[in-house]
Amino acid sequence: MILLKKIRNDLHKLADSDKAQTLQRFFKTGPGQYGYGDKFLGITVPMQRVVAKNYYKLAQLSDLRVLLTSKLHEERLLALLILVLQYKKADLSQQKRIYSFYFANVAGINNWDLVDLSAPKIVGQYLFDKEKDFLHKLVKSKNLWQRRIAIVATHYFIQNGFYQETLNLAEKLLNDKEDLLHKATGWMLREVGKRDFGVLDGFLSNGYQIMPRTMLRYAIERFPEKLRLAYLRGEI
Repeated sequence: MILLKKIRNDLHKLADSDKAQTLQRFFKTGPGQYGYGDKFLGITVPMQRVVAKNYYKLAQLSDLRVLLTSKLHEERLLALLILVLQYKKADLSQQKRIYSFYFANVAGINNWDLVDLSAPKIVGQYLFDKEKDFLHKLVKSKNLWQRRIAIVATHYFIQNGFYQETLNLAEKLLNDKEDLLHKATGWMLREVGKRDFGVLDGFLSNGYQIMPRTMLRYAIERFPEKLRLAYLRGEI
């Protein structure tokens, strides 16, 4: 607990009340919004990465568990940044332990940045050479953030030249009601297209007309202008 106190002290020294107010608005923390009730210290991600690098060799999972239950957004994010660094250096047994820990404490991974900065480098990397059925269960979760974990985790697959899982999960999210899922899915599809235009174009041409508008816009953001407009106008 002495180390945990030191980690928190170092983090809190970086707090900026004006920045905190900006982040409260940016992450939609008002009543009825997706981040309702979240509290911020007002610390940038690069600054948190510095703290994470200072402590990832020392922090225990018990310390990170406490941080992941914090009401403070930056404390939860710091725990995940440390976890990502630990995973990178871990052997196979430790990686399995970190992966299990991630989902045992998934309730604390409850905003889009927390998901996006951790899911590919822990969930995606762990499952890359394993069965991926769990992602297809996760994508059906009632919890928005767990569905986002499922699709964003595939960013690791995409970076390693494997696209089919992203396409399969994206198909299951076509009827999702959450705009944050439309954005995340469109982003992953765009990442596929950056590496293999034909794969994305083929996927879209077979179902773009039923795709949520936001998802489509994100997916075709890098398309040639003429083709992008044709998709948006429904002329494909």
